Amino acid sequence: MRKGKVFYKKKLAGIIIETEEGYEFTYTSKYLEDKDSRPVSLTLPLRKEPHKQKTMFAFFDGLIPEGWMLNLAVKNWKLKINDRMGLLLTCCSDTVGAVSIISDNEDE
Repeated sequence: MRKGKVFYKKKLAGIIIETEEGYEFTYTSKYLEDKDSRPVSLTLPLRKEPHKQKTMFAFFDGLIPEGWMLNLAVKNWKLKINDRMGLLLTCCSDTVGAVSIISDNEDE
């Protein structure tokens, strides 16, 4: 099981997990308690229950590089182009927008 910490404007917002059934994104209780917190995406509203999906959430998939940058990432880190979680955890620690993902795997 691979997982990543999801930051919104450098503040820990939640955790994304790859499970045998698909993917889960859950906001942290601390983030939910902060009255100034905003959803990381309109498609992932603030709530205590995990968001679950069989495929990678479209919002997170959109953070993964495309084109020549994707090809470079696949080649340099020896990832498969369809390993969306691997690409997310490897390539999205410093994105253009307000959201970043940091790997939270204990074996790394």
